[in-house]
Amino acid sequence: MNIKIALFAGLADRIGASSLDFAYPQPELQQVTATQLKEALAAAYPAASTLIDASFVAVNQEYAAGDAVITEHDEVALIPPVSGGENAAEDGESQAEGDLYVITEEPISAEEVSRKVITPAHGASLAFIGTTREWTEGRRTVHLEYEAYVPMALAKLRQIGAELGEKWPGTRCAISHRIGRVGLAEISVVIAVSAPHRDSCYEASRYAIERLKQIVPIWKKEIWEDGSEWKGHGLGPWNPSVPGTYSSVR
Repeated sequence: MNIKIALFAGLADRIGASSLDFAYPQPELQQVTATQLKEALAAAYPAASTLIDASFVAVNQEYAAGDAVITEHDEVALIPPVSGGENAAEDGESQAEGDLYVITEEPISAEEVSRKVITPAHGASLAFIGTTREWTEGRRTVHLEYEAYVPMALAKLRQIGAELGEKWPGTRCAISHRIGRVGLAEISVVIAVSAPHRDSCYEASRYAIERLKQIVPIWKKEIWEDGSEWKGHGLGPWNPSVPGTYSSVR
């Protein structure tokens, strides 16, 4: 059985390819589990085994449990810890749902993203703006590079918007995220939220930021004067399959 697997960020660097046509070592099998696939990949690529073990398998653009069944007809990706559809338009943007959720290689306007959520029915709006910081733990960053599994990233951004609507009814959300090179003080992400009242607006904005870091397959590479490194999730054990709860991210 041959399984085509998309790879990203540090995992692609470690293995030396952005995708694999992986021949599962038991060719007579017609299906395997996500756990079995990771074990076979770790055995085939021992230098990347630690990162493979920390990664999640995505099947058809959804995070898969260890016992999830995979066939050679599925769209499979191996998702390393994240930082943080194929709808790429000719102008370099990928967008969905009336442009509420955008992944783009172009500069982002915070004002433009904020305008998407402002409505006469709401009395509060907030915009979280993430920018490239020059100094981190004594090392000078020259610029950042972002990579995304674009179709799944857009689906997860839409999921965040749906979760906000369930937890804080009436909330409106728009998220734009850069990919590619992002220079110092340039905007990498804008998360705009509006709500009828300020309390729910503050809470929903914080929730959206933390969920983006938890479940959206976007990776950040820090480029320093003397080297570079892919940065993954930095908030403890990474498990994107866990449902989001506000109490867990406060």
